[in-house]
Formats: sequence, structure tokens, C-alpha cells
Amino acid sequence: MVELLAPAGNMEKLKTAFKFGADACYMAGKKFGLRAFSGNFEENELKDAVDYAHSISKKIYVTVNIVAHNSDFDGLKEYLEFLNSISVDGIIVSDLGIISLARECVPSLDVHVSTQANVTNKYTAKFLCDLGVKRLVLARELSIAEIKEIREFIPKDVEIETFVHGAMCISYSGRCLLSNYLTGRDSNRGACVQACRFEYSICEKSRNSEHYDIQEDERGTYILNSKDLCMIKYINELVDAGVTSFKIEGRMKSPYYVATVTNAYRRAIDDYYKGKGFDESLSQELEKTSHRRYTTGFYFGEKDKEYLESSMPIQTHEFMAIVKEDSCNGRVLVEQRNRFKQGEELEVLSPGVEFNKKILIENMQNMNGDVVLDANKVQELLYIDTSLQLKEGDILRKLIQKK
Repeated sequence: MVELLAPAGNMEKLKTAFKFGADACYMAGKKFGLRAFSGNFEENELKDAVDYAHSISKKIYVTVNIVAHNSDFDGLKEYLEFLNSISVDGIIVSDLGIISLARECVPSLDVHVSTQANVTNKYTAKFLCDLGVKRLVLARELSIAEIKEIREFIPKDVEIETFVHGAMCISYSGRCLLSNYLTGRDSNRGACVQACRFEYSICEKSRNSEHYDIQEDERGTYILNSKDLCMIKYINELVDAGVTSFKIEGRMKSPYYVATVTNAYRRAIDDYYKGKGFDESLSQELEKTSHRRYTTGFYFGEKDKEYLESSMPIQTHEFMAIVKEDSCNGRVLVEQRNRFKQGEELEVLSPGVEFNKKILIENMQNMNGDVVLDANKVQELLYIDTSLQLKEGDILRKLIQKK
């Protein structure tokens, strides 16, 4: 069975990903990773994450995927030795110098080649395999046909990982200079500010540097944005091509995003292995969390040319509360995350059988037993009457916009 690999920007997101069906999570320490603003993990937190994952038979991969300068190697050997000592299941690396160092100082630690390494052909793939890497995270610019050709060219024991869902960088496999140029924050060393999401205008050279806005929609101009990748309908094609790990983007996304997307892909993958057809409701599930319009990217070549996006993120549902304890005696304890009121209907997001069932909020009480008509206090603990058998970590959400 293929691996479902989810993002974990912190411990809450890690536990959420595993609850909702991830087989493994990828994350970063405080150094050497490409998402410096996602929270990330101190060394003791990394150990706790690995111990937790292994206790439930899951895996942890740690990113060491900066485009390294000479100074970045200060302390790197010790960091790799630390990661090896806490038994991480692999490191994700883009730089050949870091791969060389890892193979020398921690030869038993699996090396996964990051998408930042721009593996776009079978000869590069084979060269990296000869260096002893365990997995190739292929460039996002490849078609399914090209992936299959790479799979057939490299040793069978080397795994292939590809992104299946989430935001895509407009630069080639993420190698971008825009953030560095505009803000001094180097995207290739972990400090990307997502400058491609800024609003831009065009300057025509012969018109005295006068700037002209491009009129695209009422919310602004986003000429460097891409749509979000979504391959949930194409599990079969990816498996047939030899992909062994399905990667979800989003270490800076919310726990609600991680839960929604991981849950949908878990169900789609399980249905595939049960021989079931694709459940179209899972496509609608992915509309319920923040996203830009979806694309299949480069997987089908010319099939989807509409790659650029011109709108802000959209979603149909909003995260209202998280279940803190299993249901008991006809009620459940939840922690408020957004405002909701008595009389409103909430929907259940769960990896279990209560998935997508509805709760009409008829009676709410706070921890003092007082009736609450309007849940407007941030992270207030509330008891809600329900006959549903909800589990700790389940999520309640509310429809805010019809698709």
C-alpha cells in the first residue's frame, strides 16, 4: 500500500495528521529546513515527535533541505548525528554536499532527495540512487508518463514520492529568488515570505516607468500565483506509475486544513485498495478548507493549461470546535475555535463513522453548568448535547458558503 505523507508544522498538527490517517509526517527542526515560519520543532520536541510516532507505528521524516552555503555547514554534522540518535525514519535533503556529509557521518540514516533538487530525468535519478539515497521526491514539473519512465530506470528498492495536494510554487520546483530580492529573506534557506502572493502591477519600459495594474478580479492581481494541486481522483494513475508515497503540502497550514485533506486522501486510498470506485463526495470534501482553485499541475501534460490563479483562497466551511473528550451520556465536551450559536447546525469531520453527520446545537453549557446561547469566548470549553459517538480530536465545522 502507498504511504500517505502529511505535513506537521508543530505537535498539534502532527497528532492531527496521524489521527486523520497519515502513515508518516514530515517536519523541520529550528535549523536547516525550508519553512522557518511554520513553528517547527526544538530538538527535545523532535525526539518527542519521533517517540510518539513510533509508539503508534507511524514514521517521521525531517527536512534538511536548504540550498546550503558554506556557513550552513557549521553544526550540521552534529545535527545529523542527533537526528540519527533519536531514530528519525529519514531526512529530506536537496544539497549534494549535505547528502555527501550524511552518507559519511550517519550512513544508516535514510536520505530522501527533496523536490528542491529538481529531479526531472531518469539519469539524474539514477545518479542519486548510486549515492545510496532511499527515496526520490520528484520535481513537480513531471508528467505521470515521465514518472513511470524514471521508476522503470532506477533500482526497485528506491522509493518514489510525489506531491499530490496543496500549494505549488510558481518557480521551478521551488527554487525562487523573489522573496530574497524583495525582502532579504532567502526562500532557499527557509525564510520564504511567499512574495508570489503579493499584488503586482506591470511597468512598460517605454512609458517613463508608469505602472499599470492588470485588471483580473475585484480582489486584486496575483500574476505569480498558481492554483493548488489536487490529485485525489487519480490514485490509480499514480500507483500505476510507481509512486510509493503521496505527499500533502502544507506545514504552514492550519490543523483544520491538515485534518480535512488527510482524511479525504486516506479515504480515497483505502477505497482504491478495496476495489471501490472514486467517491465524488471526497472532491467536495476538499472544498471545505482553504484553497485556491484546483489543478492537476503537470501530471497530464497539456491536459490542464490553466495553471495561474487570479483569486484569493476560498472555502465552504469553517472550523468551529474540536472535541476534547469522547462523547458520554448524550453530550460531548468541545473547545470553541470560532463563534457559533444555539440553533445552528454543525458538521462532523472525523476519521470514524460519524464523518459528515450533523449536530443541531440545541443545548450548550459551560464548565459551570450555565446555559450558553452564543459561543463567542475564545477556546471556551463547552458541553453540547448530541447522540453521536464523537471521539477526542474530532472536529466540528459550519457551512459558511455554498459551492
